[in-house]
Amino acid sequence: MHDPKKIFVADDDTDILNIIRMILQTRGYSVVTSKNADELFSYAQCDLPELILIDIWMAGADGRDICSRLKKERLTSKIPIIFISANSHIATIAKDYLADGFIAKPFEMNFLLQTVKEHLCAS
Repeated sequence: MHDPKKIFVADDDTDILNIIRMILQTRGYSVVTSKNADELFSYAQCDLPELILIDIWMAGADGRDICSRLKKERLTSKIPIIFISANSHIATIAKDYLADGFIAKPFEMNFLLQTVKEHLCAS
C-alpha cells in the first residue's frame, strides 16, 4: 500500500478549506489546510506536500508572494502550485507568478479533482 499524496491547501475562508479537504480526503489524499500559507516555510523537507492549492488573496500572506518565494527556493521549486481564486484575471496572474495552474471560484468538484490528479501525475 502506498502513502497517500499530501496536499497543502491555504485559504482564508474556513468553509472553502473544509469543502476542499472533504472532497480530496474522500479520494484518498492526505490534506493539510491552513489559513496561513506562511506555514509552508516551516516544513521540514520530509514533510513537504506534493501539491499546493493556494488562494491569491488572503489576510496577511498574499498567495502570489508565497508562490514566488516557493518557486525560488530549492526545496520547494518543483512542487506544483495551483492558485484558487474568484479573480477574473486568474489565468494571467497564475502565469505571471509561475503557478503551475489555477482553479477559478466557484469551482466544480470534478474540475478540482481532475486538476489535482493532472498536476500530481505530472510532478
